Amino acid sequence: MRTFSGRLARTALLAAAIIGLVGAPARADGEAKLLAPSGTLRVGIYAGSPTSMVTDTSGKPHGLAYDLGGELAKRLGVGVDYVRFQRVADIVTAIHDGQVDFTVTNATPARANDVSFSQPVLSIELGYLVPANSPLAKVEDIDRPAVKIGVTKGSTSERTLPAKFKNATIVPAESVKVAIAMFGRGEIDLYATNKPTLFEMSDQMPGAKILDGNWGAEHMAIAIPKGREDALPLLNRFVTEEQSSGALDKIQQQAGLRGASKATRQ
Repeated sequence: MRTFSGRLARTALLAAAIIGLVGAPARADGEAKLLAPSGTLRVGIYAGSPTSMVTDTSGKPHGLAYDLGGELAKRLGVGVDYVRFQRVADIVTAIHDGQVDFTVTNATPARANDVSFSQPVLSIELGYLVPANSPLAKVEDIDRPAVKIGVTKGSTSERTLPAKFKNATIVPAESVKVAIAMFGRGEIDLYATNKPTLFEMSDQMPGAKILDGNWGAEHMAIAIPKGREDALPLLNRFVTEEQSSGALDKIQQQAGLRGASKATRQ
């Protein structure tokens, strides 16, 4: 009787092991098909912000969306295709339309109507950049009739700042690159967006500075198309592992991402 019970126990253990070996790849394969149904993870990026994609002095790309997308594709065992856009609002639209599978962006309630978000990856301060020799020395100087505040078209800044400033004029720019040129033509007096992007802009504008303080924070998270929420537990584990392993810190350093802090839930 003891011998039969022992054989039965060993058989049960062997069956459980086989189920585990078969089940794990099946689950991983199912998650890969859910997150990258084409067999390739299509990662939406835009140039000019370390939260998305920038290039180092050797021309190698880095960035929060760029590197996290590449790392997730490896874990899923699929290829990665970086799809470039001019601005983040276009990426969110593409994810909503099913043309892109993944990006990292500010998880606002408005965007949550169009895409699904993971838990926060990190938080970053929002601020203002002024050019060299600007008469604007502090935030209190901004809300005046002659002041023109540049924002990225379709951004959180464009939606939020009109309610904050009643006298200054909000001027949308097609992209960060365009905004830098607008400074040179006197079309804007300052630029409002997240501080990592402002630091990146200031590197290309000698004498430019970021004003002290902030006007809020963005909570960056992974965005995926609606209907793929079954993959969110995997994405949340992925985010936690990237944070705890130090991989996220390395990504920030390589991208020169400044002005970030530990992720906090909204």
